Amino acid sequence: MTMSADFIVVGAGSAGCIAAAELVRREAGSVLLLEAGPTDNSPLVKMPFGLVWMMGSSKRDWRYVSTPQTHLGGRRLNVTRGRMVGGSGSINSMVWFRGRKDDFDNWQLPGWTWSDVEPAFEAIEARLTPSRMRGAHPLTEGLHSLFPEHGTTPPTPEHESAGVFAFNMVDGRRRSAADGFVKPAPDGLSIVTGFEVDKVLFKDGTACGIRLVDGSELHATKGVILSAGSIGSPSILMRSGVGPRADLEALGIDVRYDAEEVGANLHDHPAAGLHFAGPGSGYGITPAQMPGWALAPFQYLLARSGRFASPTVEGGGFFNARGLDEAPDVQSHFIPFKLGWEGKRYVYGSGYFADVGVCRPKSRGALRLTSRDPQAAPDIDLGLFNDSSDMDTLVAGLKRLRTLMEQVDFGARHAPEAFPGPAVQSDDALRAHIRDRGATAYHPVGTLRMGNGAAPVDPRLAVRGARGLWVADASVMPAVTSANTNAPSMMIGHRAAQLIAEDAT
Repeated sequence: MTMSADFIVVGAGSAGCIAAAELVRREAGSVLLLEAGPTDNSPLVKMPFGLVWMMGSSKRDWRYVSTPQTHLGGRRLNVTRGRMVGGSGSINSMVWFRGRKDDFDNWQLPGWTWSDVEPAFEAIEARLTPSRMRGAHPLTEGLHSLFPEHGTTPPTPEHESAGVFAFNMVDGRRRSAADGFVKPAPDGLSIVTGFEVDKVLFKDGTACGIRLVDGSELHATKGVILSAGSIGSPSILMRSGVGPRADLEALGIDVRYDAEEVGANLHDHPAAGLHFAGPGSGYGITPAQMPGWALAPFQYLLARSGRFASPTVEGGGFFNARGLDEAPDVQSHFIPFKLGWEGKRYVYGSGYFADVGVCRPKSRGALRLTSRDPQAAPDIDLGLFNDSSDMDTLVAGLKRLRTLMEQVDFGARHAPEAFPGPAVQSDDALRAHIRDRGATAYHPVGTLRMGNGAAPVDPRLAVRGARGLWVADASVMPAVTSANTNAPSMMIGHRAAQLIAEDAT
């Protein structure tokens, strides 16, 4: 294996795999793609239902935890991030949404309008071929009855709609950015796993390589691209001396460039849900369903169908929380399985679950290092509900979600709400429910926002205060897109390769 290349890409996740492959395809130079975790060669990674066991895995999940959240009663939340080839795209539910067109226009950045990014989405989709899920549960199919004017096409955040989602799955198997772009690795691209990065190395102000946590060094002749995600990339950058001066000096890190906004602007889609339970409704553990669970492994192995072909989140919708004749401001995820609400992993009975999340949250948190030790977890303050309007929108969204779940045509499979239950009606009671049970959609973004002025990253994804250093992942989003963030993260990787190939010398 060559320990040097023209470019080093740190992180073989959704953006990193595409950035690395596209740099090679564009003949920008050789690329060394580093991944801290193992390969994705696990049946549980490829099997959609396997995410149930992958999330929280000590081997393939970074298992970050937030700081106590002030507006959630001091609760700490899991911040699940994939730690393997494919990154979080190897551990997620594979939901495929570009976002709303005006998400990108509202960034107000040159090179990032909808017309700029649409070709990247199209190029990625030509390789990954995401499509409407086949074999969805009848409950999930029933969601289309909420907005029948849109037929059975996948929902879109552009207007109110509901139904079976589109996924980056092919023939019942996960198809991540790694599957679509670096398998097999094209000539000029080397992929190595188990290489955890400490910091970026510089020579005369130009990034020239990286130092691993074991002290060894790898060298790049043209530059380094950080694609370690919204938690990993700012952490590496701060350990490299680029970040808020006071914070770095307090940890004994030499300041290379005082960048106050590194780690700031952290945000995610806040969400809370409703549980429904009743005989004959969704998947669950009951005597009548035991034969189905017993057959599930064989159905999957032989036909790539059945329960194990489900990514758990099968559908959902977008709607305006207050029922106004305006664009959707909340998204719902629907899971046709009974989920426990009492802290147990496996529960008896049949049921389903639907949540609601704020599409464009206004609250912001921040990420800060706790130590110069690269293996010390950072402080991750998601800042949920720091802006009270997010809570107001979520309360309104839960109320309308409850109405929609009463109206939906589930036929004999319709089940009553079991938790928090119909007695929880008032705004104050729903706020209490959110404080007790609210979480996120696992879409952290924004910690290295691109922009003008004091933004840590410029619109061409170059890190301010350094040469030959770029960022390509969800951390550069100035504001989160209005739906799941996996597809936009891939788009950022694709755009990164184009911009870096043009700018690297």
